[in-house]
Amino acid sequence: MVNTWFIIVNPIAGNLKFSTKWSEIQLLLDVRKINYSFAVTLYSRHEVELVQNAIQKGFRNIISVGGDGTLHHVVNGIMIQRYVKSSDITIGVIPLGTGNDWIKTYNIPNSVEKAIELIHQKKTILQDIGVANTENSNVSYFNNLAGLGYDGYTVNKLNKLKEFGAVAYLLSGLAGFLFYKKTVFKINFNSKSIETNCLMTMVGVCKFSGGGMQFTKDVNTTDGLFDITIVKNLNIFDIISNIKKLYNGHIVHHKKVETYKTDIITVIPQASKPYIQADGELIGVGKVTFKIISKAINFVIR
Repeated sequence: MVNTWFIIVNPIAGNLKFSTKWSEIQLLLDVRKINYSFAVTLYSRHEVELVQNAIQKGFRNIISVGGDGTLHHVVNGIMIQRYVKSSDITIGVIPLGTGNDWIKTYNIPNSVEKAIELIHQKKTILQDIGVANTENSNVSYFNNLAGLGYDGYTVNKLNKLKEFGAVAYLLSGLAGFLFYKKTVFKINFNSKSIETNCLMTMVGVCKFSGGGMQFTKDVNTTDGLFDITIVKNLNIFDIISNIKKLYNGHIVHHKKVETYKTDIITVIPQASKPYIQADGELIGVGKVTFKIISKAINFVIR
């Protein structure tokens, strides 16, 4: 089992024809002589259960076949289980999702064939993992980015628009700028307290979110620190005039944007309970504390 991969397949990721893609994946795995067993998800968050069962049976190498949501649930299954240290587990990713934001930090190609070649080579990095504790005692782990405010609102909208594919990110983003109402956040970290009218607060382990936007400044995925971005009172005119900067990362230099480094941060909305998202998955509303777990899981990278 130690040298065999356990593959978790999301058959609805990316609105793709599952049977065709899965046949291609199996063929390429066989060509590379990669030993594997697999299971197909049958319902939401089924990945968590499948991962725990696989680890209990002795698997230490997991492949996530799907998008960022599939990977998010695989990571949560690893972090929740208590059979082995999470750092004993290695994850490889075969991207089939719509956004595939996590792979962008490591320049992993959005290609089934090239992703399998990387898994065959098995170059890994021991990456940090974030954990979010919400006010209703929900605990959720994340490997990419989390936050609340505008981004949580757009994730909620995105879930209703996924059948539109990649354009869903644009549609949900526009809906957020038109209809999301900013509120005052009290943000506590590093013995500092900031209270400001806030569009959103982003907490990053990696660089990209929302289909390729960059709201983090100096990401290091193994330094034990979050990249924090506080987007203050940006309005729709600010966004339209800086649309390019959302994707090249230069938005962090805007006068209404502040960035910090920390290993723990608490965000307390003062007048409402905005959605909280982690890796593009809704995990709660309202107050939340984010903590980082240093060097928690091995990931196959380029």
